[in-house]
Amino acid sequence: MTGVKAVFDETAQHYDEGRRTLLPCFDDFYGMVMKLLTFPPEAHIRVLDLGAGTGILSHMIAEAFPNARITLVDISPEMLAIARERLGSETRIRYMQADITLLAMPGEFDVVVSALAIHHLRDDEKHELYGDIYKTLCVGGIFINAEQVQGPTAVLEKSYDDMWLAEIQALGASKEDIAQARKCMAEDRPATLEVQLAWLREVGFRHVDCWYKNGRFAVFCGAVN
Repeated sequence: MTGVKAVFDETAQHYDEGRRTLLPCFDDFYGMVMKLLTFPPEAHIRVLDLGAGTGILSHMIAEAFPNARITLVDISPEMLAIARERLGSETRIRYMQADITLLAMPGEFDVVVSALAIHHLRDDEKHELYGDIYKTLCVGGIFINAEQVQGPTAVLEKSYDDMWLAEIQALGASKEDIAQARKCMAEDRPATLEVQLAWLREVGFRHVDCWYKNGRFAVFCGAVN
């Protein structure tokens, strides 16, 4: 994960600037995560955000659930510094700099979320992490992964990339933006959606399903019961 840390330390200050351009389905992608959080707004839920980055998703959850206690974990101190600026220093918000492949889960949680992070891990690390997530969730808990996935065939993978490139160019992405995105993508190790759904079932998750997919971007989840 040292390469991932270096890339995101370097790009942290400008990471948020291009999110809506480089993630053309931004609203639907994150919006589906929020739809899957079916708790009452006043619920005192315990949330773990793995690979939290600059806190985009945690901020959405904090605003929707003002009593939620949220732990943000990321390998990059530069990214977490921006997350701290975004969410502040409320006692209900906790920040942890850690490699999620080495993380001892910090407690029991009602919700574990991750957005555009787990695809940086090797497949064996993904599978092991899914097992650790299952164990840290309480009965009735849910894991939601908003993720970048690999095309199940080389043809589809190229189609995903062609569609993404056309969409971000239409949204105004510059050659420099695209080059920077490609630099970050050099650290990607995505797995197919199908194999990840199978891994979730293998480690014990129930009601496993994909709720949103747009090319390489997918939101899938599993529950503990």
